[in-house]
Amino acid sequence: MTQQQWFKPDLRHKGNQRIAYINARLIDPATGLDQTGDLITEGNVITDFGSSLIGDTKPDNIQIIDCGGHILCPGLIDLQVHFREPGQEHKETIKSGSKSAAAGGLTSVVCMPNTKPAIDDPAIVDFIHTRAKETSYINIHVYGSITRGQKGTDLSEMGLLKDAGVVGFTDDGHPVMNAQVMRRALEYSSILDLPVAQHAEDMSLAAGGCMNEGKTATRLGLRGIPNIAESIMIERDIALLELTGGHYHALHISAKESVEVIRRAKEKGLNVTCEVTPHHLSLTEEDIGQYRTFAKMNPPLRTETDVDALKEGLKDGTIDAIATDHAPHDRESKRVTMDAAAFGIVGVETMLPLLLELVHNGTLTLSQALAKVTCNAADIIRQPSGRLVKGARADLTLIDPNMNWTIDTDQFSSKSHNSPFDGRHVKGRAIRTIVAGQTVYKLG
Repeated sequence: MTQQQWFKPDLRHKGNQRIAYINARLIDPATGLDQTGDLITEGNVITDFGSSLIGDTKPDNIQIIDCGGHILCPGLIDLQVHFREPGQEHKETIKSGSKSAAAGGLTSVVCMPNTKPAIDDPAIVDFIHTRAKETSYINIHVYGSITRGQKGTDLSEMGLLKDAGVVGFTDDGHPVMNAQVMRRALEYSSILDLPVAQHAEDMSLAAGGCMNEGKTATRLGLRGIPNIAESIMIERDIALLELTGGHYHALHISAKESVEVIRRAKEKGLNVTCEVTPHHLSLTEEDIGQYRTFAKMNPPLRTETDVDALKEGLKDGTIDAIATDHAPHDRESKRVTMDAAAFGIVGVETMLPLLLELVHNGTLTLSQALAKVTCNAADIIRQPSGRLVKGARADLTLIDPNMNWTIDTDQFSSKSHNSPFDGRHVKGRAIRTIVAGQTVYKLG
């Protein structure tokens, strides 16, 4: 097995160490850059990049890292993870989740607020930021709750949460069912210039469901969740957005109808963005098999028709980003009956190879695929990352796109191993992850 190494960074340290990454395929989807060249960092920033910056003679006081012709791109960003801290540290912590993310090539993640307690108060935001500085291998961003306790009734102090450093608002896992509450949240979004992100699910239509509604659910004798449970909520929210302005972001969409609704909204010029998970692009309801709880997630795996619509949405730009919805669970939460099992899978260590499947099979170009997890993701949360820019923070991912390997959940750095991809043969992997100019993960 190839050796993996992690290095705990000092994310506040600027330093003056100079490093030259030579013989790299430099890719920056934001500018269309795709060329062989070198990139130089000093301390925690990018100072230069381009063709033949380093000659045959090694300059003084600079460390040379030969990239071997592999891809060097802006650090990957995951817009949706559940690191479970505070409250469910037996499933995941910021330390274990960030270590797992670094192994997947991620340099930044956005933590969901459905912790215990929920992230509805600036003090909890401060706690997570402090814990991240102490234990994280990567950059940790935070969504604040739309409503207090994620109960869907009273708005959180959204202005104070922004002052504390949140990058948006969501009650993820608990859709905001009350239209008046969502209207007010979107009004604040227009004032605060931060996205309101919705787990789009009409609970009256989805109640009791544990997989996609259709023939497979009928065959297995399980209650299903129809596509319209998702799309009807997005329709409602977009109607509210037309009234209020602001920025509406649909989390982890899964249904063909949802793609169509969002496409129409974008054609009207509304500020709507959305994301899709790798598992909704690479699995279908048939992968539930015989009550395979590791493939139970919310929204559920849909049909091949839905998968095709999601891929088309990625190609034409309707779907802006790919995010994992990394949802770690202990074995006891999954090794039960299908209706009792927890929703969700881990995903940060499998995101990149599953993304590259879309490149290898011709669905997306390499630049299109990387844009979904770099500049596009950064733009949604109003961050300057996700780009190769002189003077920008040196968050980088080095990728071998042709490395063949087999996913082995026993080797995950996450505390949890609930993945339906165990044993899947994939192609492409992060071989070095760099945060603030410091290598935090290295393969080999």
